[in-house]
Amino acid sequence: MSGCPARYDEELGYWVVDDPALAREVLLDPRTFRPDNAVLAHTPLSVKALRVLSGVGFAVPPTLANNAGESHRPIRAAVARFFSPARVAAVEPLARELNTARVASASAALAAGEQVDLVQAIAAEPPALVVLHLLGLTDVDVPALKAWSLDSLELFWGRPDEDRQLELAHRAAEFYGWLRSRTTAARQAPADDLFGVLVGLGLSDEEVCAVGYFLLIAGQETTTQLISTAFHRSLGTLIEPAEVVEEVLRDASSVPTWRRITAEPTTLGDVDLPAQAPVLLGLTGHGGPADLAFGIGIHRCLGAGLARLETRVALECAQELLTDVRLTEVPPMIDLLSFRAPKRLLLVTRGNTPDNARGYRPAV
Repeated sequence: MSGCPARYDEELGYWVVDDPALAREVLLDPRTFRPDNAVLAHTPLSVKALRVLSGVGFAVPPTLANNAGESHRPIRAAVARFFSPARVAAVEPLARELNTARVASASAALAAGEQVDLVQAIAAEPPALVVLHLLGLTDVDVPALKAWSLDSLELFWGRPDEDRQLELAHRAAEFYGWLRSRTTAARQAPADDLFGVLVGLGLSDEEVCAVGYFLLIAGQETTTQLISTAFHRSLGTLIEPAEVVEEVLRDASSVPTWRRITAEPTTLGDVDLPAQAPVLLGLTGHGGPADLAFGIGIHRCLGAGLARLETRVALECAQELLTDVRLTEVPPMIDLLSFRAPKRLLLVTRGNTPDNARGYRPAV
């Protein structure tokens, strides 16, 4: 089936489309290729996990990524204002300040002979702090948000067994409970932040929470993962940061695939697809343009410009650090249906060999 426009993958349970031109065609036709399955659990949730989620009223009604209806446009327009080009450009000094401080701490630790994880030391928190600033949200427990995000990605895009699902469902329920509390507070005292704007739009509690749930994950965790991959690509090199960003987006974006489902029987290329056929689009790593990593059409990523800016800034701030370090292990990966990046990047300065690093000699 190599070279076919769409091939059915028995293991994944999707019609896989890797050709960038066809992926673009699918994304530009949301009537035929609907986004209804975009945020559904890849692995069907167990009864126990569903009970935990239903206990907090967890719901994902159509709002942004999974919405092709009439309500999509006003919700998207309301959220897009937070990510306008002017607002994104204005946040660069904050991103630079956050990264500079963390690079300085990591550099000091490396100089003292310590082993440093670049993901946790630098890449993890700045994207969250930046997006929270843009959305006007304060008093947020950032480590909790990061943990909730990773657990939610695994729950909805991973292959957890029933025991792991139950554990992840409890964490997702905590996150959703926090979103409900913020929604309630916004109804009682409206503010000009994300929750206030969504409440003012007339959305239900479930719709507000659904927007918040996936936006607060996508708005920062995918950027952390993009930065982590860019750091990995940059170790020991002198490539310009902006070039690295585009290279990673073309070849190894943190969101390499995305889902659609056919509304009716249709033909893609010369392959006939039945109605309700789940489709998995390859967005990166198949010779397409870097911009395809963010999608195209009515569901294009609202944070595309922000992700590019934050990744470039992180690379610029860490450029000197990245030239004189080496990995102490093969990086373990976040490897989910639609998310992929190094889980950690353990480094020491070249010439420093801690006991637990012996035996691994990476090429970089």
